[in-house]
Amino acid sequence: MYMILQVLWNGLVQIVQYWMEHLIFINIVLSIVIVFFERREPKSVWTWLMLLYFIPILGIFLYFMIGHDFHKQHMFRTKEIEDAMYSAIGKQEETIIRDEFEPADSRLRKFSDVVLMNLEAADAVYSSDNEIEILTDGREKFKALYEEMSKATEYIHIQYYIIRNDELWQPFEKLLVEKVRQGVEVRLLYDSMGSRGMKKKDWRRLREEGIQIGEFFPAILGRLQLRINYRNHRKIVVIDGKTAFVGGFNIGREYVGLDPKFGYWRDTHLKIRGSAVLSLHIRFILDWNYATKQDLFVADRYFREYNQNVPGKAAVQIISSGPDSKWQNIRNVYLKMISKARKNIYIQTPYFIPDETVMSSIRIAAMSGVDVRVMIPCKPDHPFVYWATYSYIGDLLEAGAKCYTYDNGFLHAKGMVVDGLVSCYGTANMDIRSFKLNFEVNAVIYSVEIAERLEAIFMEDLKSCTRVTQYTYGRRSFLVRVKEQFSRLFSPLL
Repeated sequence: MYMILQVLWNGLVQIVQYWMEHLIFINIVLSIVIVFFERREPKSVWTWLMLLYFIPILGIFLYFMIGHDFHKQHMFRTKEIEDAMYSAIGKQEETIIRDEFEPADSRLRKFSDVVLMNLEAADAVYSSDNEIEILTDGREKFKALYEEMSKATEYIHIQYYIIRNDELWQPFEKLLVEKVRQGVEVRLLYDSMGSRGMKKKDWRRLREEGIQIGEFFPAILGRLQLRINYRNHRKIVVIDGKTAFVGGFNIGREYVGLDPKFGYWRDTHLKIRGSAVLSLHIRFILDWNYATKQDLFVADRYFREYNQNVPGKAAVQIISSGPDSKWQNIRNVYLKMISKARKNIYIQTPYFIPDETVMSSIRIAAMSGVDVRVMIPCKPDHPFVYWATYSYIGDLLEAGAKCYTYDNGFLHAKGMVVDGLVSCYGTANMDIRSFKLNFEVNAVIYSVEIAERLEAIFMEDLKSCTRVTQYTYGRRSFLVRVKEQFSRLFSPLL
């Protein structure tokens, strides 16, 4: 045994010596790959080159952890084929092109080009018969979710980024087990990194109870996660094809205000009934098929048209984006909505690290007289991301935007409302990671009623905020300035 360990140790030492001896060569090769063979933004290129030059060992390690995308096209080829599903998209495109688009409120006609862009670029079907309930409190959200799941008779399909085995999960699991015993199909898809707090025995227990489990991008060698990018950040629940939930809440005690570190958790989730449920269900099934190598599209029962008699009038497009998308669909929706704004833009996001195009569009809107208001948390859950966020807030202040920090706990809501007409809420933060590297899903809602409700919620949240002015921002301490600049330097990687 000793001899074996000695051989392994000598082998490891030789590998380390080889890497150290060839460090300069490895850095040169990686630099050439980054500059000439990967289509990156210049800002990202310089960030990686600086890391490789000044911190070579750490830089190489980080590059192989989060930087390279050598196999991205191969990894997602199957998903691209599945994503090429078309329903009524062609007819809806023709309606808009022929100028026959007639929304319920004539003021929404000016957003017809937004609808068209989503149809053509994101394959996002437009439906106008949806009923939407806005849920901003964790206890309220899970109460509504439990009520709908308890009524399920056919299936419950669940997808979350974070699942923790704590006092919130335990009644959740109990209800799922109860529904399986009643003959309801239950599928649960989780992200391997986000739900790393769950143990193998937890998933094994669920499988033994008859719950079908899917894991997105599993860890290797136990819990070792080598793939920090390409995480599935979506949160979707579909019940019997009749009701769906999507938004910012995950499953964990902090989301119902039980973690003293964060206090009250302010988030936004949507409960949807109507035709948009099918779009969310297709999104879930695409992710489930990819993660489990099953094909749920062969089961007609998941795509049955329900005569729900839903009294809803909200028009919705479900927008997905991720590293498998040809375009950054959610980012582009935000850009288009910002460009259409004439009165106001209200943004809520826990992380505000936009790329230069998004940042410029917001600044231009503010300088053009649009009432731009951005709300972020007052406390960090990820320090580097928070201080980078704070530095970008400073840039907005110079353009005349109004910025606020939410003081009543932690703000995790993710979305935007424009002119009291159109809103976009879901799982995507307003940062580069959500736009480009994570799998996300948002609902674009063309409804004056819903937009006005979201605006009213935003205004109510302002009562629990502190406004960041140019004066107060300018008086921040030297330590805060250092944190901002250091964190901003790595913003393309955050």
